[in-house]
Amino acid sequence: MRILVVEDDQHLAEILTETLSDRAYSVDVVKDGESAWDWLNSLVYDLIVLDVTLPKLDGISLCKRLRGALNENGTTPVLMLTARDTIADKILGLDAGADDYMVKPFDIEELMARVRALLRRGTSSPNPTLIWGDLQIDSSTYEVNYANAPLTLTPKEYALLELLVSSGRKVLSRSGIIDRLWSLQDPPTEETVKSHIKSLRQKLRNAGAPEDLIETVHGVGYRLKQL
Repeated sequence: MRILVVEDDQHLAEILTETLSDRAYSVDVVKDGESAWDWLNSLVYDLIVLDVTLPKLDGISLCKRLRGALNENGTTPVLMLTARDTIADKILGLDAGADDYMVKPFDIEELMARVRALLRRGTSSPNPTLIWGDLQIDSSTYEVNYANAPLTLTPKEYALLELLVSSGRKVLSRSGIIDRLWSLQDPPTEETVKSHIKSLRQKLRNAGAPEDLIETVHGVGYRLKQL
């Protein structure tokens, strides 16, 4: 899943990026509201983590503009971060269209729990477990099992497998996978995707999965084998 972090505090932005990336999210970071608006008109995001006090365009104004937009991000969940802790400030943020509101400083694990809750709210099912045959992915704990055998995956392997399972039989191109799982500020080559697919297949086979659980659709991309 792709998350946009809008934060002008470089240290906090780095902490958020590292923490979210470690949990297999794709993260883009911008430092002002106008830049965020440009990105939101170019890409579709699953969640926006938005600071209130920003240069050029503040977070309240950006959120209001976003909620009035006709693009796909108009209903994207917004988690607002701010040092302002009065009831009036919280009401202002929520009335602007924010879905949740956290006051700095905050506990990073609580923030991650709220991120997961907002992302679940945006899906068709609140169940955090994805299932494809004997394959199970618990998106709340990042645990993956095949026929009850645990798989140890890197964050990017986990994100790739989660994307494949949530997409089902839809074919995902390598470029499409890059767009969904990597920051556009540091995109890899398509060979990197092939390498991750190869590693995933090996780990799945070691757990007892069939060799063709992840199918290659030649010239197009990848999808999961029909159940």
